[in-house]
Amino acid sequence: MHGLPQQIIAEALQDLTTALACDPPHLSWYQLTIEPNTVFYKYPPTLPNDDITWEIQTQGEQILSAAGYTHYEVSAFAKPQQQCRHNINYWEFGDYLGIGAGAHGKVTDLASGTIQRMWKTRNPKDYLDTSKKFLAGTSVIAREQIANEYMLNRLRLFAEVNLRDYEQRTGLPAAELKPILEHAQAKGLVELTTDSLYLTSLGKRFLNDLLQMFLIDEVANA
Repeated sequence: MHGLPQQIIAEALQDLTTALACDPPHLSWYQLTIEPNTVFYKYPPTLPNDDITWEIQTQGEQILSAAGYTHYEVSAFAKPQQQCRHNINYWEFGDYLGIGAGAHGKVTDLASGTIQRMWKTRNPKDYLDTSKKFLAGTSVIAREQIANEYMLNRLRLFAEVNLRDYEQRTGLPAAELKPILEHAQAKGLVELTTDSLYLTSLGKRFLNDLLQMFLIDEVANA
């Protein structure tokens, strides 16, 4: 992690090179984010300014590339054939079962047109108590939310987004996304082909701005 309180460029890059000295096949490397409901949020530390964090990110990516790592996901770098398949399934909007206290799952039933999320009770004691239900709740993703949920996950991966895959994963026509994608292309955030889209360098840097375009109101008005 970089962009730590009062961190300078040299310190951040030294942390990275120290990690690379262990020759890991896969590495997560990303900037500190101050999350709500944390001590840091209540008492904000002094963080490096945007110019410093930009330089850390830029130089760090150059170091990782020179060491043979591909930046394949927002916060992940991997050597050839070493991408995390477990996480890729999440980012590709795949299905999975949640097993254990607090676990989440996702199941798609395109025959009925539903995509359902479910979660288990968080307390291990309650989860192991056979007299209680271990399933804490379920929810069906509303149709108008599906595009945003898909893109929120899929655009974490920097590989090509195939729009036919979007249709297969969501059960929705990709044509509905055309106005949004053309708007994103006009802003230089994506490049479009007949059936695919690619994040540009600008799109990778300003991914949150791109994701904002897929929020419920935007999709509903498309």
